[in-house]
Formats: sequence, structure tokens, C-alpha cells
Amino acid sequence: MSHLLRTSRVFAWFLLTGLSVTILIASAFYLYLRPSLPPVQQLLDVKLQTPLRVYSQDNRLIAEFGEKRRAPITIEQIPTIQLQAFMAAEDSRFYDHFGVDFRGLTRAAVELVSTGSIQSGGSTITMQVAKNYFLSRDRTFIRKFNEILLALQIERELDKDKILELYLNKIYLGNRAYGIAAAAQVYYDKPVDELTLAQMAMLAGLPKAPSAFNPLANPERAMIRRNWILGRMRDLGYITEDAWQLAVEAPLTATYNTREAEVDADYVAEMARAEMVRRFGEAAYTDGYSVILTVDSEKQKAATESLRTGLENYDRRHGFRGAVGQFDVSGMSAIALSDQMRNYPRIESLVPAVVTAVDDDGALARVHTRHFGAGKMNFDTMTWARRYRTESLTGPAPSKVSDVVSVGDVVYVKVLQLPQVQDQSETPDNGEDFLKQELQVSLAQAPRVEGAVISINAQNGAIESLAGGYSFSQSKYNRATQADRQPGSTFKPFLYLAALESGRTPATIYNDAPIVFEDSELEGSWRPQNSSGQFYGPTTLREGLYRSRNLVSIRLLRDLGIRHTLNYLDQLKIPTARMPANLSLSLGSGQLTPMDLARGFAVIANGGYDVEPYLILRIQEPDGTVVYEAPETVLCDTNCQEELDKADSEGAVMASQPDTPETEGMKLLASAETHPERRVMQRLADERSVFILHSIMQDVVRRGTGRRALALNRNDLAGKTGTTNDQIDTWFAGFNHNIATTVWVGFDQPAPLGRGEFGASTALPIWVDYMKTAMKGAPSATMPRPNGIANIRINPRTGERARPGEDGTFELFKEENAPAPLPQDANENGGNGGDSQLPGNIF
Repeated sequence: MSHLLRTSRVFAWFLLTGLSVTILIASAFYLYLRPSLPPVQQLLDVKLQTPLRVYSQDNRLIAEFGEKRRAPITIEQIPTIQLQAFMAAEDSRFYDHFGVDFRGLTRAAVELVSTGSIQSGGSTITMQVAKNYFLSRDRTFIRKFNEILLALQIERELDKDKILELYLNKIYLGNRAYGIAAAAQVYYDKPVDELTLAQMAMLAGLPKAPSAFNPLANPERAMIRRNWILGRMRDLGYITEDAWQLAVEAPLTATYNTREAEVDADYVAEMARAEMVRRFGEAAYTDGYSVILTVDSEKQKAATESLRTGLENYDRRHGFRGAVGQFDVSGMSAIALSDQMRNYPRIESLVPAVVTAVDDDGALARVHTRHFGAGKMNFDTMTWARRYRTESLTGPAPSKVSDVVSVGDVVYVKVLQLPQVQDQSETPDNGEDFLKQELQVSLAQAPRVEGAVISINAQNGAIESLAGGYSFSQSKYNRATQADRQPGSTFKPFLYLAALESGRTPATIYNDAPIVFEDSELEGSWRPQNSSGQFYGPTTLREGLYRSRNLVSIRLLRDLGIRHTLNYLDQLKIPTARMPANLSLSLGSGQLTPMDLARGFAVIANGGYDVEPYLILRIQEPDGTVVYEAPETVLCDTNCQEELDKADSEGAVMASQPDTPETEGMKLLASAETHPERRVMQRLADERSVFILHSIMQDVVRRGTGRRALALNRNDLAGKTGTTNDQIDTWFAGFNHNIATTVWVGFDQPAPLGRGEFGASTALPIWVDYMKTAMKGAPSATMPRPNGIANIRINPRTGERARPGEDGTFELFKEENAPAPLPQDANENGGNGGDSQLPGNIF
């Protein structure tokens, strides 16, 4: 008995000693690690890494930037059965334990010993929250001990629902989906509350191994995992036997779904992305900002499609450049053909295809497309394909299919008709499927020519649409904002506005006659001509502009003075750094981007007020908090300095705030704007001069080089075509009082566009096509007539008042610049003093 007692005492002593040592060691670890543990409160402040999303002003998705797909959600938005599915899979005693579940750890150990794998896991949901938010993925004892300590601390400070909400928003569920809401969209294209029981169980099986149990990558293992979770839910009393039976019999329905962009606006999206990174740094990709832009989705779609169509039409006019590749197709299966074409990317709506057969008698070619399989291409879609020789020369029109393509040619096509399979009810008796309608395509090619469209709200500077090239995937170069090109005759309205501001009138006469300049800056003799090669003699400024007479513009610039004109351009805020200080300036030999030109035309369109183009309308945080909103636009005619000072003082208040996390982002936003609270649009040009210029430029559309715009059947349009030497750059810039749109067409590496190509044939059709949408349903918008304008009947040959009985036309003048009244005897004699005389002073 005494021996048993002694043994018991020794055992108890060792047990007590071991327990004490364990407690001491655990306490030592706690005291050592506790100071380095992050405060639990940080969990509530953590910003989940949510991608940057860019929207149009009518709330349609343009683009998403960021590695992680996430859509934060509250626990109230998640169905109870979905919560139970995750608890069945990860932590069935979540609402019973205090952060660490020793029973669960024991069960996991038994599973490991008995089956060789762990199905339910040993870590609690709270421990996973601690690991996912605060700890590394290192498999060390210290990390595990930290995890346990943090879990205990989290349980003391947060309620269970909050912990579960944090968990379901943070977990990685494969395919770049973080959180339950993002996973529901990626795998099922549904919100969480629309998932079936089987789908909920499938998602609940992903946290343990997002790759191994992924329904897309490993469907069989995913189904086993799903059914195990459904069985756990039944055993735990979460679902009935009948619900379990239906769910385990449900087929796998997961597919890969991404939220597709609703607006094709890659160049705009990149501008927004770059601006957000400039303002917020790398946090722009992870802090869940939503950027609402000024672009209108319908106008943006029209800009993109109009530009592509216009560039394709130009490209077709200049011939077919042949196949982009060639390979032997004999004996190749459909899969092999598709694999062979992997190096030929899809370019917007253009799909690569290989010619598998040519049938001249049937007037068609058989093709295999990489994306849609086999199809046919009829000869009537190839008749445009004269062989390209130069931009000004093509070969003869093809007469048969083999004149255009050969077997093995890789070409680009457009889909005309997708293949359609017979309905099951129409399937033949033998059960074989056959096509009701086979794939039909038309021959195409990716244009080498490029272009840009930019449309600005003239009243506030908002960019309503922008297309920077044919395909962003082929070239990230944004020609709308980055291409410095010669504007040609589209520059002339600024010169004529300078003339109107300097006392000239639409009736001022300049001689359209040959002239030769000897100027060292012009590298020898310069003999400028009109585009027609002809000269027309004395010409009014009105006709000189709407008919785009080069010699009139040259003489006008010489009369005004080059330095005076450059100074006036500075006043209009037209960039002059790349403007020549010689007479070629009058023909647009300087360099401007399409954005520069569009902004300048917006100044003309709105009546002479400054325009500062802007793209970002509003920036919001994930909870909807607005961190930036575009400043209010203020049109200012007088006392503008007072408005500017007021705006500056508001910016200074923001700048003077102390550096805190709350003000740092706002300061970045404020520093990006000259006037953060309001955008003051000062008057840059005399309104009467601008009104008269509107009238002249409306004649460009009514009876000048812009007559194609008459197809829009509007009375409020004005604009100017432009074509540089050798047809290298072609333009059309047009407007009404509310909107200014500029189109440029040319090659990235300056080269002639070819004989017969002008702004009226390349850029203007794109402009018209776009404006059909941009102005659809919009009322006529013309500049109001200002005071101080006189409407006087003149003799267009002399620019003077028309005598009684003399043919004349009415012209607009500032009152102080109106022609002198006729002598009294001229009125009394009815103009019988002889034929009208040319003015004595022709410039």
C-alpha cells in the first residue's frame, strides 16, 4: 500500500511539475510574443484589397484593374445556409468555442491517423482570420503560437458574426476570387443570395485547397469535397435528408465568369488608371476605388466604332496587302489548325482564319477560324481586294477567289453569321447533329492607318468620348493625347479669329494670287499653292476660310504679324512651343495633339471661354464615400480675378491641413487641380469676334469643304477640314455651341495617305458617323447673338456696302468695323455712276 502511495505521489509530482513547466513555458512565450501582436482593432480598419473599377458617367463598367477580384459583403447579405456550409467545412463549433477548438484539433488528428488526410481541418475560423489578416504563411511553431494567441484576443474583442464576416470577405477561393461574393460571381455569375445548396457547398469546399478542389481545374475532386460537406451539413442538422439527396445529385454547374467591360474604351480606361496611380500610388489598385468618368457610354461606343469603320474604309480603298501568314493545311485536324494559328491574335472584331479550300466555280473559299471553327467566305466579300502596290496605286479588281487567296493563307475575317445547330426536334432520325446555318465570314484586314476621335463638352470641358487608335491591344499609344501632328487648315480658324479681334471683318479683301518667298527659315524659295492648284483673285475673308484658300491665309498672317499672332495663340492657351515663327504657320505647319485642337475648338464653340478638359467626374471609396468630385464650372466675363482668388483660397485651406491619413489623399486630389472647388472659365476671346467666326465656319459645312456634314440635317454645325502637304495628316474639327469634336487620320510614322485623300474624305466621314449618335435627339444649339453686331448688305467683290440695285449679300460686322455708309448721291442716283470698282487697297 505504501509502495502504491509513494508511486502515486511521484506520478502526481511529475504531473504537477510538467503542468507547471508547460504553463511557465506558455506564459514565457505569451510574454515574449504579446508585445509584437497587432491590436485587434486593426481588423476593423483593414482595407480589403479590392480592384480599381472605372465606370462611365451613366454607371457602365469600362475596366477593372487589380490582381484580386473582391466585392466586400456584410454578413446580413449572406444566407444562413451558406454560413452553415462554411462552418460544416471549416469549423462546425464556431459559435461554441473561444477561438481555439481542442475537440476539433483532436478530430483532425484522428482523421489524419485513420484516413491519411484531414477533411475538416484543425484551425478554427477565428485562427484563419488571424492568419489571413496578420500573419505570414510560414509553417513554424512561433507562427502557430502567434495564431492561437491572436485568435484568443480576437474572440475577446469582436463578436462571432463580425469574425465570420471578416473571414468570408478575406478568404481566397481560386481564380483570383477573394471573398464569397467575388467567388459567387466568378464560378456561377450570381450574387450570393441566388446560389443553390449544391453551389454553396462547392464554394465552402474551396478554402482548404483552392486549386485541388477547384471545380474548373479538378471537377472530380471538387465533387467529392462538395458531397462530403453536404453530408456534414446533414449530420449537423443544417439540412434535411431530402435536401441532401437533391444536392448530391445536382450536376457540376461551375463555369468561369468574369465581369466583362460594358463599354469598349481602353484608351480612356488607361488614362483614368494612370491618373489614379499618380494620385494614390499603388493603393489605387487595392483600395477599392470606383472612378466615374465624364464619358457617356453611347457616345464612347459611337466614337470607337466610327473610328474603326472609317479606318477600315480607308484601308480598303488602298487595296489588299495579302495574307499575314501561310502554312500547309493538308491532313490537319480542326484542333491542329487552331493550334497552328495561336500566334495570330484576334484584333477587335477581326478574327484570324486559314484558307482550307478555294472554289472558283462556287465563288467561295472554305476557311477555318481559330475561334469559331470551319466556315465559308463568299467571293462577293472579296471584290474590294485589289492588290496593294502603293498608297496611290492598286492592282486590277479580282475576278475570282484565287485572285485573292490561296489554300494555306492566313487572313483576317469578320464574322457575318455564327454557326447554328438544328434544334433537337429537327435532328435527323439517325441522331446526328448537323448545321442549320454554317459560319459565314467576310475578308478583312487590320488597317495600318491610325486615327483619333475626341469629343468635349464645350460648356464645361468634360471629355464625352475619346478613341486613341484602332486597337489598344495592338498599340497602347494614345494618339488623341500623345500624337503631335501638323493641323493643316484646321489651324486657320485661330488665325482668322486673331484677324477679327484686330479689326478685320469677314468682308475684308485679300488677293488670292501667286506669291514667292525667299526666307532662310523656309530653306529657300517657297511657292505656296491652293489645294486645287488654282488662284482666284480678290477674296473676302469669309470665302477665304470656308473655301480654305491658302494664299489668303498667308497674306493675312503677313498683315497681322507673326509675333502678334503667336501672342494671340498664347492668349487662347493654344500651345506654341512647336509653332514656327514664319509664314508657314498660317497653313498649320506647327504641331498640336488632337486634344490640343479639340480644346481650342471648344473655346470657339462656347463663345470664347477658357476650357480645361477633364476626364474624372468623381472618385468613390468602396462604401460610397466621395473623396473627389470635379469642380464646379464657372463662366466668367468680368471680375474674374476675384473668382480666381476665391478658388485659390479654398485650395490653400486644403493645402494647410495637417498631414493625416484622412487628408493625404485629398491633398493629392487638390494638387492635381489648379482650383479644387471651382473651375473658373475666363473669357479668352471677344464674343462678337467668336460669333462672326461661327457664322463663317458654318459656311464651311453649308457650302465649303465640310459639306458632307449636311447629311446630319442640322442647322447648328460649324467646322473646318484640314490636310497637310502630301496628305500626311488629315483632320476635321467641328462643333455646335455645346459640343466640339475633332478627328485625325494618318500614319504613326508620317507618310502620305495617297492621292485623293483629304480631311473631307478620311476624317469627316468618321466625324459625321460619330455625331449621328452624339447629337441624336439634341436640340439645335447655336451661340446667342451678342449686342454690337450689325448685319449689312455688301458687294462681295469689294467688301463695301452694296449700292441700290447692285447684287449683294448680307454680312456680319462689329458695329465699329462696319463699312462706311454710301455717299448721299449714290443712294439718290441708284448706283448709276458706273460699274462697281475694286477697292483701292487689296492686301
